[in-house]
Amino acid sequence: MMNKELVNYVMEKSKELIAVPSCCAEAKAAANSWMEAVGTEREAEETKKYIAELEEDVVGIDDLISLLESDMGTKIFGAERTAAMIQHSKERKAAGAVYCDCPACAAGAAILEKKDELLQ
Repeated sequence: MMNKELVNYVMEKSKELIAVPSCCAEAKAAANSWMEAVGTEREAEETKKYIAELEEDVVGIDDLISLLESDMGTKIFGAERTAAMIQHSKERKAAGAVYCDCPACAAGAAILEKKDELLQ
């Protein structure tokens, strides 16, 4: 059973994640399933599933930069915005960032930072 402080923190971040329009349906479903399972016999199983989903969905900084530097990045975000995002992402990487900092990835990354505690 997780401690109350950890549960509250992950609940808060999960709600942030779900509220982001760009958050994928799979991550939203995993967050909801986890929140419903807290305090039940399904908690440990749902925690593992949730962490696995976040590990798939939270975009690493190198993957983000690769996308932004591709033709697809320009198609998705437009040339001007893509150029600014590339510069921002490279500056963040140089400062030690590991993940994308969009609201969905930021919430997911905050949860992943607690992965070891969650999986105990």
